[in-house]
Amino acid sequence: MPLCAVSVDLDEIPNYTQIHGLKNAEVNATAVYDVGVARLREWARGLGIPLTLFVIGTDLAREKAVHELSGAIAEGDEISNHSLSHRYDLTRLPESEMEAEIIGGRDRIQEKLGVRPVGFRAPGYVITDEVFEVLRRAEVLYDSSVFPCPSYQLAKAGIISGMSLLGRTSRSVIDTPQILRAPIDPYRVGEPYWRKGSGVLELPIQVTRRLRLPFIGTSVTGAGPGLARRLALGCLKSPLVNFELHGIDVLDRNDGLEALAPYQRDVRVPLARKLKALTTAVETLRAGGYKFVTMKDAARTFA
Repeated sequence: MPLCAVSVDLDEIPNYTQIHGLKNAEVNATAVYDVGVARLREWARGLGIPLTLFVIGTDLAREKAVHELSGAIAEGDEISNHSLSHRYDLTRLPESEMEAEIIGGRDRIQEKLGVRPVGFRAPGYVITDEVFEVLRRAEVLYDSSVFPCPSYQLAKAGIISGMSLLGRTSRSVIDTPQILRAPIDPYRVGEPYWRKGSGVLELPIQVTRRLRLPFIGTSVTGAGPGLARRLALGCLKSPLVNFELHGIDVLDRNDGLEALAPYQRDVRVPLARKLKALTTAVETLRAGGYKFVTMKDAARTFA
């Protein structure tokens, strides 16, 4: 039976203001944990699916975040590592700082939530052989950072370049074009990491099988229910559909994000339309015979 894992990167709102080079933006800086996580849990429980929540260690300084995630754990969701402080330049750091971000995130999650995460996802989907070496030493069960999607990579490069022309500096980092050579199904990384080998197990971010279109929360909520179904159908022959969302995918401008809306297009999509599109994608995959599991359970299957 093919598997689907729905994972959510819980990047808080300041990560988005950093992407867009915004300073002193008047936004609800904690909207993801104050509003989004409860919505995600309600949505997932309504569909009867587990979630894998990728957590930034420093966000656990807030009791609200610890409370919401503890509830998710009690409901059977997986907690995974999204680094200590979500450094977009993780791959450009010295090895000691890189290790502090990865190991520090894992240890902070264990300290605050009582669970030891076995997976990792790099900020901005950008990863290198050096990061994989740290992950190997950390003995992770899986990584899920590789995103071999031409349209996403081109759009990201274009947006960053355009912002530079406008005098704004993004914290986001452009990946190597070689990422587009990576497999789209689970594989053990070689060296370089976009080739198969015997290293860490990689569960790539999902793309459609023919055109490698992005099948992530941003594309699904922006497409709307009709196109969301078509994107899901384009993934049906994948042994694992790694459907990756962000907490902001269940927020809109009414959640204190009006100042972000001119820069973050998906914030302008009404919440009801977003939830309908996400639900359509899940139901399409379920009708296609997919069993919904956590990333950890998927990794154990492909390991």
